[in-house]
Amino acid sequence: MKQVVLKVDVDTYLGTIHGVPALLELFERFNVKASFLFSVGPDNTGRAIRRVFRKGFLQKVGRTSVVSHYGFRTLMNGVLKPGPHIGKRAGFVMRQVVAAGHEVGIHCYDHVRWQDFVSARDLNWTRLEMEKALEAFKDAVQAEPQTMGAAGWQINRFVIALEEQMGFSHASDVRGREPFFPTMEGTSSTCIQLPTTLPTLDEIIGSDGIDSSNCWETILEKSREQLPCGHVYTLHAELEGMKLKPVMEKLLEQWTASGFKFVTLDQLCASLDRSVLPRQEIKWAEVDGRSGLLAVQAL
Repeated sequence: MKQVVLKVDVDTYLGTIHGVPALLELFERFNVKASFLFSVGPDNTGRAIRRVFRKGFLQKVGRTSVVSHYGFRTLMNGVLKPGPHIGKRAGFVMRQVVAAGHEVGIHCYDHVRWQDFVSARDLNWTRLEMEKALEAFKDAVQAEPQTMGAAGWQINRFVIALEEQMGFSHASDVRGREPFFPTMEGTSSTCIQLPTTLPTLDEIIGSDGIDSSNCWETILEKSREQLPCGHVYTLHAELEGMKLKPVMEKLLEQWTASGFKFVTLDQLCASLDRSVLPRQEIKWAEVDGRSGLLAVQAL
């Protein structure tokens, strides 16, 4: 199926106030609706330095020029200065996304805290983080979240159960190839997982001769692989909405010219026949170009 979901992860305060408006303008120009997932608590990006000893982290930082994309000030958030509260200071941007007719959902409360710790935490810790995110989202956006997509593709077995309890029909927390009902370490959920199917720019830039001038070619080529429900492409407000905006524009041009249809996560979910969806396990696995282990659909 020649269709693609544009899933926009918004990780930082800078990405919210600068990257999101740029993407809104770009999507309006191409008449595209996307799914925006917001980090809604403090921006503590600088605390990601804890990952320095994680396998592949330094290689990723070197390849993707993190400072040039995120800026020195953002990389000091939560280290040399308090991280700005994204929901309180940039909620007006999130409301612009709603007004423009895009799907909106929860990415996390504190991006670094979730990504670094959730995989090993218990039910109470997980529930508290998700409840904080829900309340901060509703305060900032003045609307109910339509979906959730976990930061860094990091979850635990309690996440999928809590998503069902919170009333979500669908989420996009994992990497994989097709929609499924998830099971993880003995816990099952009726909240459908719509996995990211394509690599992200920060995973491919700097490898195999790929740079910011030609990286769109790799994404386009991989999107031509026919999957039953099409593809989910995760982009970042801090990358495709800022320095790599020309890449996103090129992708939109090429996808449009190639006859791709653009849908939101919500629209993809609504098109599915729940009676025939498989139930599959979520496992931990390495993904090329990314450090550490990610939650992955077991095929």
